[in-house]
Amino acid sequence: MTDQAQAQDLQERPPIGSPFGIIAGGGSLPFAVADSLQARGIKPVLFALKGFCDPALVARFQHHWIPIGQFGRLLKLMRSENCRDLTFIGTLVRPAISEIRLDWATLRVMPKVFRAFRGGDDHLLTSISRLFEHEGFRLLGIKDVAPDVLMPAGSVTRAVPDQDAEADIARGREVLRALSPFDIGQATVVIDGHVVGIEDIEGTDGLLARVALLREQGRIRAKAGRGVLVKAPKSGQDLRFDLPTLGPRTIERAAAAKLAGIAIVAGNTIVAEPQQMIVAADAAGLFVTGLPT
Repeated sequence: MTDQAQAQDLQERPPIGSPFGIIAGGGSLPFAVADSLQARGIKPVLFALKGFCDPALVARFQHHWIPIGQFGRLLKLMRSENCRDLTFIGTLVRPAISEIRLDWATLRVMPKVFRAFRGGDDHLLTSISRLFEHEGFRLLGIKDVAPDVLMPAGSVTRAVPDQDAEADIARGREVLRALSPFDIGQATVVIDGHVVGIEDIEGTDGLLARVALLREQGRIRAKAGRGVLVKAPKSGQDLRFDLPTLGPRTIERAAAAKLAGIAIVAGNTIVAEPQQMIVAADAAGLFVTGLPT
């Protein structure tokens, strides 16, 4: 992105209200977003999802604990904190409806919740977001809230894709575009033009673990250091939610799968612990590159 385009992008972003609500799932990303907001003088308030958000890290910020299904309690707390702008961030395993502890406000919207669960993750998150918008809250994406945690364009590692890797990347993007209408996954592994795995409910870690196992079993005969993990949002996806994520653990899994590197869409992929990720990738000899949208 050129300097002029970056300046225009900044001007077009909506002003963010303070305090700002973060509905926080698992992992380090909610806290990276909170730190980013705090550094810009915006007060973050975390609404930490019980069973997912890290208790040790959430204590650094103003926070409230929320069980899954307590929609009325969450609305009441967000209003008491004067948080009209908010975002969802962090890992969250889709719960069974029978596991959700319902309050009265949730019961009132259960028909909409049931409909939301009858689709993929993007359908679910977009449907749930409409419930908040109906209550007068504004849902913002990470691009608007903390653009500094997104992947930049180009390679961030010493290694860069060679011609074979570039061909695998192009193949991977074609596959993900074709799968987008089915709301399945956001990642694939391509080795020497062959699609050897697609992300499903087990996530990227599970995909890479399968590729590593296939190599061990001799089902993948390509030599080590071949193949690419390609990650991209689904076509037409609501980019406020469920963006692809990359971090040190992904690097570890890609190295175990003996890939050449990782290609992700710049500006539409969240990077967790970027410095640790780059160090780990360089140590493993992997490339990590940001692709144009």
